[in-house]
Amino acid sequence: MSDTSLNIISRDNHPVSRRLLSPSALKVMQRLHDHGYKAYLVGGGVRDILLNQQPKDFDISTNAHPEQVHALFKNSRLIGRRFKLVHILFGRETIEVATFRGKAEEHQEKQSEHGMLLRDNVYGTIEEDAVRRDFTINALYYSPKDFNIYDFVNSLPDIQGKLIRLIGDPETRYREDPVRMLRALRFAAKLDFRIETNTKQAIVNLAPLLGNISPARLFDEVLKLFLSGKAVEIFKALRHFKLFEPLFPSVNHTLDNNAKKAYYSSLIEHGLN
Repeated sequence: MSDTSLNIISRDNHPVSRRLLSPSALKVMQRLHDHGYKAYLVGGGVRDILLNQQPKDFDISTNAHPEQVHALFKNSRLIGRRFKLVHILFGRETIEVATFRGKAEEHQEKQSEHGMLLRDNVYGTIEEDAVRRDFTINALYYSPKDFNIYDFVNSLPDIQGKLIRLIGDPETRYREDPVRMLRALRFAAKLDFRIETNTKQAIVNLAPLLGNISPARLFDEVLKLFLSGKAVEIFKALRHFKLFEPLFPSVNHTLDNNAKKAYYSSLIEHGLN
């Protein structure tokens, strides 16, 4: 799914409205607009409202570059190396602002031998940004100026159909960032969605790629997984898709050994050995 086909969902056909958004997010978007930039609410904030849920985060996507955003907000900080982001702090609330991402040429990006993106600070258009996002359910853009939702990758039908689908070729996208495999399971459990067939089939074979992710990042992802309120479902899914082993190798070894012992004990008990 590399091509975009814009579907504009008018304000009369969706429930997203300014009164449901964080005042801090609105303030950030308004200031960006006042200085001539485009700014949209994007990702989970839009998705969750469409699902009649309270958004946990309000992320913003803009054509302003990180340094330009940082210059507009004294209460902000630049973060990230692979792709720079701006965090704008309002007390205990953090609004994350990302510049539209573009398609990098070979000389502009840096990849590991396994295909993982190590550096990708390439900026582009909103259409290019939509294609670069991970899942279709996270690729809707809400504009507080015209109140429309912009859908470039057929996101709305997947949200309505409760489907987790990667944007683009699953193997390529998982190799670019193996953490996407964990995110697929987390979103499926959290939202009670099913994972689209191609998005699901690539996971087991590529599970070992999680071994290339830094322990600090994996720690953060594991916290999100097991503090999501769906720990049992997450545990079963991690085991099923062979993602538990690269996260917890020693525990996985013990569980496998215990499962084998239980299996052979059952055979002996029933006289089948």
